[in-house]
Amino acid sequence: MAEKKPTAWRIKGDFLLSCNCDVFCPCVISLGRANPTCGKCFSWWLIHVEEGNYGRVKLDGLSIGIFLEVPGPLAEGGWTVGLYIDDQASRRASEALTQIFSGQAGGPTGWFSLMIANFLGSKSVPITYSKAENSWHVSIPRIIDGGVEAIEGADGGPVLLQNSRYWVAPDVVVARGTKSRIRDFGRNWELSGQSAEFAQVDWQGP
Repeated sequence: MAEKKPTAWRIKGDFLLSCNCDVFCPCVISLGRANPTCGKCFSWWLIHVEEGNYGRVKLDGLSIGIFLEVPGPLAEGGWTVGLYIDDQASRRASEALTQIFSGQAGGPTGWFSLMIANFLGSKSVPITYSKAENSWHVSIPRIIDGGVEAIEGADGGPVLLQNSRYWVAPDVVVARGTKSRIRDFGRNWELSGQSAEFAQVDWQGP
């Protein structure tokens, strides 16, 4: 019996992260090998899909949030992860996003399957994502209230980290959480004033 061919997928869009590290999180440069500045990593992520698919399943316009707790360096694993799936997603799209962001679909997020020790499952929730010049906001009612703003550089534009080997994208906007709070899974994290980042992504798998 022939093995089932892995499903091809692509996600092109925005990536936003807010964490408890002092500005700026050491994961980008160290590729996850450095200790978080506070010892443990507490963070939420938001990926907004401008264009995307999982096989024939369209993912355009959908967002997914990630709850992440890590006991030490990111690359050492032991992650506790929960997923927030856009409630506008169809059943098939929801299943596809869960496969991608649990690491089961391969590609740039495939290493998650090795890092996740405690998968809390996924929830279908309303997600609001908006952006202005050098600022971004995410709202998941009663769970995430997240505002992120780029750090201003010498020319008035955002501070950029460029040409890295970071798994997310080579170019990352250095930012901080202006108002960032997540409350779920028995945790209540206040991340305002701490490190954040933004990147435009173009991921393909498997």
